[in-house]
Amino acid sequence: MSALRTPEDAFAHLPGFPWGPHYLDDLRGYAGLRLHYLDEGPRAAETTFLCIHGEPTWAYLFRKMLPVFVQAGHRVVAPDLFGFGRSDKPIDDAVYTFDFHRNALIAVVEALDLGDVCLVVQDWGGLLGLTLPMQMPERITRLVVMNTALGTGDEPLSEGFVAWRAWAAKNPDMLVGRLLGRACPQLTPAECAAYDAPFPDVRYKAGVRRFPQLVPDRPNAPGAALSRQSRDYLSSEWTGASFMAIGLRDPVLGPTVMRALHRHIRGCPPPMEVADGGHFLQEWGGRVAANALAHFFPD
Repeated sequence: MSALRTPEDAFAHLPGFPWGPHYLDDLRGYAGLRLHYLDEGPRAAETTFLCIHGEPTWAYLFRKMLPVFVQAGHRVVAPDLFGFGRSDKPIDDAVYTFDFHRNALIAVVEALDLGDVCLVVQDWGGLLGLTLPMQMPERITRLVVMNTALGTGDEPLSEGFVAWRAWAAKNPDMLVGRLLGRACPQLTPAECAAYDAPFPDVRYKAGVRRFPQLVPDRPNAPGAALSRQSRDYLSSEWTGASFMAIGLRDPVLGPTVMRALHRHIRGCPPPMEVADGGHFLQEWGGRVAANALAHFFPD
């Protein structure tokens, strides 16, 4: 498999991001590819917060949540999906499928032997990550869910997402930093540049191009049946603790989509609503992380 690897010096100056890289270069089923992840906090911590990013971001997105979890004594693991961040980037668009990404996440959890996992998900982090509790109920015990959905293929896609998918198809060399800057106006130019860092040119953006087109939009789309099974599991069999936060200014996966998802997560309390929060809610995430910890660990 032909893949590109972003040079390390591209990540030399990342504001608010002092953590060093970790790599898995022998991931089961992904021979020849190297996956990057953050791993902070005590390895022996009882709970591990597994933070899964979406489109078109990477682990940098969790820099405001990670310290809150670590300071409370927990471990935080934040992988970069293949095609994103410091992870290798296959150049063939067709490589990127629902199962390609999902199976990589399963392999990461198993390779690091993570237990008592709290999934922290947003965007594609949720489309993929929310299918994992059914797969490994003995490992996943908590959920933090932000502006995401399940790609079940049996419900209409939101108008905001349809518009986004069409725009992404017309802009294959997506300017990631500019996109994040529009969605998160509080970002500095240096922070926007950090989102551009993984992608020196259009050749590195196959994964970015593919994600909008992979969202299941019909019952027989790849990933749709699995997502429906996961919806049923979360609705009827999930026994873990859950916390949901909604960025109310998200035009793609905002309050309507999130409240529909809320109904399918058994025992999930009323969502935290972030009035000024947008789609990339992790950029408002310090308070989300603090509220999630207070919910999970009230003592």
